Amino acid sequence: MAVQVAVSGPHDCTDDDRRNAYEVGRLLAGRGAVVICGGYSGVMAAVAAGARSADGTVVGILSGDDAVGANPDLSVVIPTGTGDARNSIIVNSGDAVVVVGGSWGTLSELALAMRRGRVPVVQLGGWTILDEHGEPVPGVRRATSPEEALALTGLWD
Repeated sequence: MAVQVAVSGPHDCTDDDRRNAYEVGRLLAGRGAVVICGGYSGVMAAVAAGARSADGTVVGILSGDDAVGANPDLSVVIPTGTGDARNSIIVNSGDAVVVVGGSWGTLSELALAMRRGRVPVVQLGGWTILDEHGEPVPGVRRATSPEEALALTGLWD
């Protein structure tokens, strides 16, 4: 069975986030991983485009009950009709979770992945989450590049 990596990020993203997501998708597809994402715009569209540029498979877990607004680079479209609850489906589907950029929805996916506790969670860009002592929250692996993000998943050691 192929490795599955969930990639999360905001639909309103920065140019850096878009470039990083594209490269993460391209690199994941190059390693034969299936990319799972939210299926719409922004980081989701960029990671899908990157994966498809390398002939990868991209699964879009949509919040709506139909495929309206789905990104055209998706290989598989799964309309859930669950709204933001679909975030749990996304992160629970990955052997690792890579978070690119930051938004409230992205933060919820990061939190759900950390609560799951069974897979590596890697953050590339976005918000820095601090504990009560002003230190980065332990457990989230911080990457500075798409290449480092894949390395920090530990999936190809």
